[in-house]
Amino acid sequence: MGLTGRTKSIKGWSRHYIRMSTSASAATDLTDKQQRILAYLRRNGETKTYFKSRLIGEDLGMTAKEVGTNMTAIANGDFDVDVEKWGYSSSTTWQVSV
Repeated sequence: MGLTGRTKSIKGWSRHYIRMSTSASAATDLTDKQQRILAYLRRNGETKTYFKSRLIGEDLGMTAKEVGTNMTAIANGDFDVDVEKWGYSSSTTWQVSV
């Protein structure tokens, strides 16, 4: 749910800290298109490592350029999905690890 917990002992006392994870709070700063791309990567990143902007766009009803432009925000953000620009041949390829 975006919350993480940690217990810390200080001089015999246990304190339980709950904090919002950065990936959950950062995801709310994304545009609708960026959130759709991030959800797509989370769904498909378990079974696939490389994604072409053109193919993501086809699946999500976007152009390759829209995907590439919006993918930068995900790549630069702090999410549970790591994205790295990988190649530029026929369409930008992204290496994704979930």
